Amino acid sequence: MTPRKVWQIFLKYIIPLIISVGLCYLLFKGIDFKEMLAIVRDKCDFRWIAFAMVVSIFSHVFRALRWGIQLRALGIRAPLYALVYSIFGTYAVNLVFPRLGEVWRTGYIAQRQDAPFATVFGSMVADRLADTITVLLLALITFALASGAILDFLHTNGEAYAAIGAILASPWLWSAIAVGVAALWWFMTRKWTAGPFFKLQNALRELWAGFAVIVRMPGKAQWLLWTVALWGCYFLQNYITFFAFPFTREVLADHGILAALVTFVLSSISMGVPSNGGIGPWQWAVIFALGIYGVGATEAGAFANLVLGSQTLLLIALGIFTFAAIALDKKKKNPKIQ
Repeated sequence: MTPRKVWQIFLKYIIPLIISVGLCYLLFKGIDFKEMLAIVRDKCDFRWIAFAMVVSIFSHVFRALRWGIQLRALGIRAPLYALVYSIFGTYAVNLVFPRLGEVWRTGYIAQRQDAPFATVFGSMVADRLADTITVLLLALITFALASGAILDFLHTNGEAYAAIGAILASPWLWSAIAVGVAALWWFMTRKWTAGPFFKLQNALRELWAGFAVIVRMPGKAQWLLWTVALWGCYFLQNYITFFAFPFTREVLADHGILAALVTFVLSSISMGVPSNGGIGPWQWAVIFALGIYGVGATEAGAFANLVLGSQTLLLIALGIFTFAAIALDKKKKNPKIQ
């Protein structure tokens, strides 16, 4: 095995595992584990957790429907059930090998439909880029609506949090973002002829082209509809879980739906941290968000770990179902399957 291959394996698998284990250690270090389990056992209404799991399944189906529109625009007509399998399988694979799930679903659809891997991969990148843009827009809206509560929490909960609050409130940060956007625009409008800048510019253009096809493709309105349905399900399953515990119900009663939105956005951002299935970063984000509204670390930890644990079990079950179903699928590869 070459040093480059070893380095790639280290970055793809070892680093995410270290991040997950390290954050979980820090997470449980400051939490009374027995008390957390007692909270789950004695205070949780598991019916709401089950309801959230059902909504989660619908979100995967909506993602499959949305991706199908992009694939059809590229001349690839995969049946809905195969697209749903690909989404179920993606999240199951990501639990074990972070970020490899997207490659797996690309390969599965490309092989099944006898389509070019690069073409399917480009549509997958566009799918994920659309999610990134959605999260950024939601983050901007949420911070604008809840900036007061967030900054107050940061300034009153220790020096580290106060430093983060000072950075977020600093005009230098927003000036730097504006300068970064301007620099990117300047870089992309220059005509590079060779070298690494030329390659980077081409890569960025190809990435944008994969996303821009959404604007030109047939079914744009339906694509937007499925996007709203997808992210609506994501938020709804998060909102539903707030009714599972008395302390999160109290947060909703006192602060309204905005508290659930803050938790949802911060947890969505945390999924960008490389880890196994979001384990570690996701709980940290949820505990932080609930702390803004006065929920203690142990109670917030009980909520976060139960919600993520239930979703992880669901993904494992869907993964087992998916790979069994694929094994039983006797149909030959046929790109004309409707």
